[in-house]
Amino acid sequence: MNIRKAELKDITYIIDFQINMAAETEELVLEEQIITRGVTQVFQDANKGCYYVCEDEGQIVASLLTTYEWSDWRAKTIIWLQSVYVKPEFRGRGIFKYMYLYIKEMVLNSQEYCGIKLYVDNSNETAKQVYSKLGMNNQHYSLFEWQNNS
Repeated sequence: MNIRKAELKDITYIIDFQINMAAETEELVLEEQIITRGVTQVFQDANKGCYYVCEDEGQIVASLLTTYEWSDWRAKTIIWLQSVYVKPEFRGRGIFKYMYLYIKEMVLNSQEYCGIKLYVDNSNETAKQVYSKLGMNNQHYSLFEWQNNS
């Protein structure tokens, strides 16, 4: 397996992954035009984030998006993992673990970053177990949100 920063040539995979993830996890049908614009903007503006992909024998089988949160307490940036998707036939093979460890290594080798966060649906017990096994915890914060969906 090879984990690398996504390139513009990978955009169709990432768009498809996001459409599939929304359908699987929240039974949402994303508008392809909007998700295409959203993914494209990440490639056009590095301040919005960065996609990473995992290749298995040359085939893209997973992706995730990193975004950034400034921590004034630490004077460093926290990386958020978002939009994580692994193709169903590749799940259970440790692909997320490898992607997570790749990002963690990036944080450990940087003076710029200080940690990793992600959010998970409260009902997603499988994901919570995976994150716990990787040494992550949910002891400090609960997420509250408001979104204008118009």
